[in-house]
Amino acid sequence: MKKPVPHDKYFLRSLHQEIDLFDRKLAYLEKYGQYDSIADRKEAESKLITKRASLAQTAVQLAAEGVEFNPADLPRSFRASEHAS
Repeated sequence: MKKPVPHDKYFLRSLHQEIDLFDRKLAYLEKYGQYDSIADRKEAESKLITKRASLAQTAVQLAAEGVEFNPADLPRSFRASEHAS
């Protein structure tokens, strides 16, 4: 059973920081990651994407519920999609 998510701006800010960390890990994996096979690389990449997706879903849900946040605290990947809209 999942723990209830705190509905405060500080938790949302830490979520944004964690999402940004996963974005950097994915970028590093694409550029410098060395694996024995392509399958190993894909597996590592899918694990990171899955973890990041759950964090992003929680962050979007909190923002939709009205938790305030500073736009400067948004992960770079969120800022890029915001400018494209």
